[in-house]
Amino acid sequence: MQKQRWILALIVALVIGAIWVLVQVKIPLGLDLRGGAQLTIQVKPTKEIQQITSRQLEDVLSVIENRVNALGVSEPLVQPVYPDQILVQLPGVNDPQQAERVLGGTAQLEFRKQKPGADYYQLMAEMQSRDALVQQQAQLSSTGDEKALADNKAALERSNQAIAQLFESTGLTGKNLRDALPEPTQTGDNWKVAIRFDADGAEKFAQLTKELAGTGRSIGIFLDQALISAPTVGPEYAQAGITGGGAEISGRYTAQSANEFAVQLRGGALPVPVEIVENRTVGATLGRDSIQSSIYAGIGGLVLVLVFMGLYYRLPGLIADVSLIIYALLTMAVFALLGVTLTLPGIAGFILSIGMAVDANVLIFERTREEIRAGKTLYRSVESGFYRAFSSILDGNVTTVIACAALFWLGSGLVKGFALTLGLGVVVSMFTAITCSRTFMLLVVLGFPGLRQKLELFVPNPPVSVNS
Repeated sequence: MQKQRWILALIVALVIGAIWVLVQVKIPLGLDLRGGAQLTIQVKPTKEIQQITSRQLEDVLSVIENRVNALGVSEPLVQPVYPDQILVQLPGVNDPQQAERVLGGTAQLEFRKQKPGADYYQLMAEMQSRDALVQQQAQLSSTGDEKALADNKAALERSNQAIAQLFESTGLTGKNLRDALPEPTQTGDNWKVAIRFDADGAEKFAQLTKELAGTGRSIGIFLDQALISAPTVGPEYAQAGITGGGAEISGRYTAQSANEFAVQLRGGALPVPVEIVENRTVGATLGRDSIQSSIYAGIGGLVLVLVFMGLYYRLPGLIADVSLIIYALLTMAVFALLGVTLTLPGIAGFILSIGMAVDANVLIFERTREEIRAGKTLYRSVESGFYRAFSSILDGNVTTVIACAALFWLGSGLVKGFALTLGLGVVVSMFTAITCSRTFMLLVVLGFPGLRQKLELFVPNPPVSVNS
């Protein structure tokens, strides 16, 4: 009994926490519910690059993601559509033409030099301020606060302009960069990025590094007018600069950050044009209608299930109803905490997971009824019912989670949303079935001796020989 009381306290704490999360954290809505713009970007081959490979598509994807982030859109979706297209969804965007202008150009990578007399500490301060604004932009993106996003975007643009004014052009651009690759350092505890230029770029890079070597002034690497790195050159290169067309950019890189930096460089060096082949707008009115229909369907389905469980399974059914309500609260709180974007397929996955939660309780109660009819005591019947049903519930839920994982991994777009909400819902339903329903049943059986004499509350036509 003491164990059940501790579990009950845990369940109450989880419910209070879930309600607090749902009040504090807003669940973002997807493009189909909120309205916005959807663009399909075609990556086009050139004379030099006659076929777009998956690596080149990933490089261009990095550039597009940076441009989408610069738009200040909350909850954007940018994903490759193999072999040579990129899908961009911008919820809440009312001017898709502006998005088309920003996203539709070739990436611009440029190596600039810090101006003589430019204050080093001013550059560091501006870079720290810019990094803080970028992090704030990512946090605001999950809240959906459009005004705060617009204000932060304006501040970010001002910061980028202030940084750009500290540098001047050198003529060394992305078209001179041949490759960029992450490599581990010789000690193996750090990573660097190796870059390689063509012949013209090698000459310009040698001149640039010769001029900046030992001065403390940095090479500004700009992608789409935004500074992405500012390495300095050691004094040992003051005589001839870094020659040979190759160089290494070292710093506090991890394997992941070095790879991300290399992808940015390659994306900016990729001289492939992109073209918007589809610009589709989803109206907010359609989104509101869909939300209302989904809410009505969800509430209606849940009420019917609660009534059925109460009528057919009697007292255990009412206990299952309480567990289902707790399940719904916990699942929505998990969605909010994980930042799950709700779409129509996502809501369908959630409603389907309610059915899985009901199915678990049905299995438990049917097994409990069988034990009661076999002549066991009520307490033993409840324990045996949960024990016998557990393997069936586990098998069914595990196979469903495996299917959801496959859908999430191999699927795309709205299919992923369906798989994610269904998979999370199944996991939470498993928790509520084996904790909430079981704990409530045992508390009723052990805490209210009078109910143990009324087996008709648990099973119709109970056997008279049962010892409660």
